Amino acid sequence: MLSFQKWRCSWSLVAAIASIVAFVSVVHLFLFPVVPSLDYFGTRQVQHSCVPINGSIEGAHDNILRNPQPLLDLDTQFPADSHEAVVYHGAPWKADVGRWLSGCDSIVSAVKVSEKIGGKSCKNDCSGQGICNRELGQCRCFHGFSGEGCSERLQLNCNYPGSKEEPYGRWVVSICSASCDTTRAMCFCGEGTKYPNRPVAEACGFKVNLPSEPGGPKLTDWTKADLDNVLTTNSSKPGWCNVDPVEAYASKVKFKEECDCKYDGLWGRFCEVPVSCTCINQCSGHGFCRGGFCQCENGWYGVDCGVPSVLSSIREWPRWLRPAQINVPDNAEVTANLVNLNAVVEKKRPLVYVYDLPPEFNSLLLEGRHFKFECVNRIYDDRNATLWTEQLYGSQMALYESMLASPYRTLDGEEADYFFVPVLDSCIITRADDAPHFSMQEHAGMRSSLTLEFYWNAYNHIVRQYPYWNHSSGRDHIWSFSWDEGACYAPKEIWNSMMLVHWGNTNSKHNHSTTAYWADNWDRIAPERRGKHPCFDPDKDLVIPAWKRPDVNSLSLKLWSRPHEKRKTLFYFNGNLGPAYESGRPETTYSMGIRQKLAEEFGSSPNKKGKLGRQHAEDVIVTPLRSDNYHEALASSIFCGVVPGDGWSGRIEDSILQGCIPVVIQDGIYLPYENVLNYDSFAVRIREDEIPMLISILRGINGTEIEFKLTNVKKIWQRFLYRDSMLLEAGRQKSAFGHVEDWALEFLRLSEDDVFDTFIQVLHYKLHNDPWRRQVLHQKKEFGLPRECLIKT
Repeated sequence: MLSFQKWRCSWSLVAAIASIVAFVSVVHLFLFPVVPSLDYFGTRQVQHSCVPINGSIEGAHDNILRNPQPLLDLDTQFPADSHEAVVYHGAPWKADVGRWLSGCDSIVSAVKVSEKIGGKSCKNDCSGQGICNRELGQCRCFHGFSGEGCSERLQLNCNYPGSKEEPYGRWVVSICSASCDTTRAMCFCGEGTKYPNRPVAEACGFKVNLPSEPGGPKLTDWTKADLDNVLTTNSSKPGWCNVDPVEAYASKVKFKEECDCKYDGLWGRFCEVPVSCTCINQCSGHGFCRGGFCQCENGWYGVDCGVPSVLSSIREWPRWLRPAQINVPDNAEVTANLVNLNAVVEKKRPLVYVYDLPPEFNSLLLEGRHFKFECVNRIYDDRNATLWTEQLYGSQMALYESMLASPYRTLDGEEADYFFVPVLDSCIITRADDAPHFSMQEHAGMRSSLTLEFYWNAYNHIVRQYPYWNHSSGRDHIWSFSWDEGACYAPKEIWNSMMLVHWGNTNSKHNHSTTAYWADNWDRIAPERRGKHPCFDPDKDLVIPAWKRPDVNSLSLKLWSRPHEKRKTLFYFNGNLGPAYESGRPETTYSMGIRQKLAEEFGSSPNKKGKLGRQHAEDVIVTPLRSDNYHEALASSIFCGVVPGDGWSGRIEDSILQGCIPVVIQDGIYLPYENVLNYDSFAVRIREDEIPMLISILRGINGTEIEFKLTNVKKIWQRFLYRDSMLLEAGRQKSAFGHVEDWALEFLRLSEDDVFDTFIQVLHYKLHNDPWRRQVLHQKKEFGLPRECLIKT
């Protein structure tokens, strides 16, 4: 990371933590001191005092006798305010949550954790076509390879079986009339052309018919290849595979406009510039990103090459494993089967174990992307500079990266408090139609059904391979569902677990699939697969913010801090308003009809019939017309509408990040952190049947209350940013180029808790307050807390 806070403990304690370690390498055995660097201690963990409280359920009494602390009376010390909130780290929490965090999270101390450094080998060292997981001794094979030692080459066809009517099979994203790379089901120009590695994606390789009427769309004929043009060397024809970029940029030759550079790792109108691909944590500096799959250096493994094995140099270990004291077994020998080593590290709870799943649940989904923007939060330009995407689903990648690089991560499943299962559903759904090997025909074209199967397979894998699920029937496991309707299509077997979603539908009112897109509808999924669970359970699950692209201009102008008197618009909403408007979504079920009702009452732009809303007003904006400066418009408003789209929308993030008071209109559907933060302190909730009274309700809120809510929005806005993930990327860019971009400089100036900090705080609270933990909590764990903070058994 690029900044650090000063560590507040004494230097004598620093010296006590630093130790001389021994480490076995396949090449040599060496000894050297491990000295903690200042930036490690202050960078990634929430700032707490270094009070050495060392409590556990079993040993709390003895520990407190040895380290006497004042008894905590949370109710007295942390009373609720007039809105029934208790403030912690600037945020208004629900009273019980805020009290516990204020009194307990703030004083947690580190405990010693023995991290297992793997030394198991894999069959044939994965044949050079995969990465060896040295904890399990199992290969993680690259795209197109399989088998215990990754020696089996798969045949991943680009096309479905052809027929006389459809020579290239029915349409699929990977449909190819040129050369198919059957390890990834991707289409390229191929041998014999001047640029064999240039993509021939989708319509590029097929005949494109001109519009049948003025202004109409071009139509691609998927039954007729266009190779005469695509493969031509005749400059008078619109070629592609032999077009010289220099001549094309100079307009000396023609090229087919439908051809472009969709695949990751290539840049330029003609894919002439190789650039970095997008991988999880960019392989942590210990590997090469091959299209989305990290090809790790010897001695490293994991989805992001972030886990050291006994073959690695301890000097290069990640910060979440330092400082460490290494225990070398007396019988350790340098052999083909290297021993596991134990590294004792001091960490603060909650501790999270991240499963290293087989790559079909993450890395292969990234490596096989047909569109570089799909399901990632960044790509790289011709300078290999970071380009952040507008993908709302990029939050899944951001949180995953933060968790992998977090000081709260542990390799010791027995010490872990939580278990994260990294299935990238945003990649599954966006890639469902990418290639025949996804077998969508088995799911009747339903992406929801395909995605459920992925999660079910992941569940079966961890139950077979690991002992941890059965410790709590999966209640300490965490799954991420980022798509439009969240965990609605979670398989019944995993419903005990905690779900991280953007769609907090409790089904108390909207008790069916709310998407207007049939392929994502979950109503038709058989109950024996899905069960009858709701989409969201506020007692165990958490809604987290969607991804929002870093906006340097908004940050530098501090739009979030704009005062009340400069906000001239009373209420603002800009977005699709349904079929009554030009280019509106045609489905009447879109947004469950909520946006349509809002427009009927307060529409400020004429609909197809030229009519405004029944109650339109000068200081109320409800429009489908795209704003020239959306963020400025939000920052000029007091209240901003937060309503559903096709499932969840990113409106709460837009509102909070520009300092606008969110007005929530979605009955029975939770928003980010709504089951832990006190929304009454910074938001307004309107029932759907109150929409006609919306503006009169808002006009009735007095100035004092408006100032109170605006002030709280200013205090919590950073909790809707994935700053930690962005700063991880800034650190990588700093290492690679010696400098950082403007977006990084702006984020380095921020210091309040972000999404990941908030997530960890919620986990810590739940660790000691979830009722189910009373029965199964490990009695011998050390928690670094006084007994008043521990769950009562």
